[in-house]
Amino acid sequence: MLAPVVLAAAVLIWELIVRIADYPTFLLPAPRRVALRFLAVLREGTLLTHTLVTLSEVLGGLALGLSVAVILGYLLAKSRTLEQILSPYIVASQAVPIVALAPLLVIWFGAGTLSKVLVCALTLFFPVLINTIVGIRSVDRELNELMQSLNASRWQVFRYLELPASLPVLFGGLKVGVTLSVIGAVVGEFVGADRGLGFLVNLARGLFDTPLMFVALFTLMAIALTLYLLVSTLERWLLRWRWPEEI
Repeated sequence: MLAPVVLAAAVLIWELIVRIADYPTFLLPAPRRVALRFLAVLREGTLLTHTLVTLSEVLGGLALGLSVAVILGYLLAKSRTLEQILSPYIVASQAVPIVALAPLLVIWFGAGTLSKVLVCALTLFFPVLINTIVGIRSVDRELNELMQSLNASRWQVFRYLELPASLPVLFGGLKVGVTLSVIGAVVGEFVGADRGLGFLVNLARGLFDTPLMFVALFTLMAIALTLYLLVSTLERWLLRWRWPEEI
């Protein structure tokens, strides 16, 4: 019940600041103006079109980044040699800001969806990779030895021990990844795009249409929050054995 109360209080404070300071609309629009602009672009279909584009880029980046990060993280967690070979290059790659890398991806892969998907995937890759390694290595060694003594296959060890034991840490990385993927999509659209919410923010900035900019930003927040809540719901369902008293 606190969330809507806090939201209403924030909107009220926002309205009071605009009225007391008498800010012009291009500097800080009132909540009512933002709401009217939201309804206008929603009726036109503009908001839905750009939202679907950004959402498709985010989901594509999530699918690519998560799959590569989890597979590579598992291999690095199981092989110290492979980790010693690849980890310096992986860590060094994180020194390059995604804002600096995005223009190169747009040049190499064009201004279409693929470059934005790659930016999203690279943005979330490293935290998910690290969480995967930590999660797999946090498995109790004695339980692993017990599985081996029972002649369990590699798949059985992964299915019945490593995956369930590492899921809490993996979901921590996934929660970070879903929010970072939205940032990656916007960064890619800032660099070069003719559609998407990032493009809408750029367009609104050029037109000094600050209410439209607020609409695009709030929509991005809604996407990130929705994805985060979906991941949290999936986590509670898959890890319901950890909190049996809450079921």
